[in-house]
Amino acid sequence: MILIQAIIRPEKTMEVTEALAEVGVHGLTKVPVIGRGQQSGLKVGDISYKDMPKEMIQTVVEDHQKKEAVEAIMNAARVGDGNRGDGRVFVIPVKESYNIRSGEKD
Repeated sequence: MILIQAIIRPEKTMEVTEALAEVGVHGLTKVPVIGRGQQSGLKVGDISYKDMPKEMIQTVVEDHQKKEAVEAIMNAARVGDGNRGDGRVFVIPVKESYNIRSGEKD
């Protein structure tokens, strides 16, 4: 199993969740987050915004779904031909998981 964690622009959340559904990934968690990446914030005139609002989407997929899921996120989250601040995708191996209700190991 693979945990895919994507930090994206908030306005791209619906497009990303729909793109994931199209490749068969329906279970996910969405969390609003604040932070900064390589762009180190945003400067508008004399005002600097060091931290930017983003959305974090997490989903766990089977190993064979990884490529399709990552590509779906990347394509749906990108603005135009790509811009600073479009986001980041992390792919993390999951050794085991447990169902809380039943106690079963997946």
